[in-house]
Amino acid sequence: MEHINRTLIHLMNQSARKLSKKTNEQLEAFGLFGAQWSILYCLHTYGPMTQKDIWTYLHVEAPTVTRTINRLEKNGWVQRIQGEDKREKVVKMTDAAVLKYDDIQLKMKEFEEEVLSSFDEKDKKMFHRLLQQLLTDNEKEM
Repeated sequence: MEHINRTLIHLMNQSARKLSKKTNEQLEAFGLFGAQWSILYCLHTYGPMTQKDIWTYLHVEAPTVTRTINRLEKNGWVQRIQGEDKREKVVKMTDAAVLKYDDIQLKMKEFEEEVLSSFDEKDKKMFHRLLQQLLTDNEKEM
């Protein structure tokens, strides 16, 4: 059992690294990296969010999200606005980012289809369920 566990973790790490590299290649034409795309996707899907909400949702450490948002803001993709609480800032996509989003989304959709093309719908649903279970079951430990 130890061998299969170690192999699974190793394969997940290799897959994540390869997927991250390929994602960055797809986004290069837009001047983005995968981590930046994750935040833009999150904001587009769920609307303006606090930085805390973003790092909680993405399971990423606060300083990493802060650095990524700083870079996105510097490059005109996001802006920070005053939240309801005077101490919090809410991050939202700029109008220019919203206009570019559909082109990026189309490119990423094509990429995702290509990456997952060897799986049928049943496999994708099973894979999704297993990954979701892995995240949920280990949420406090990871």
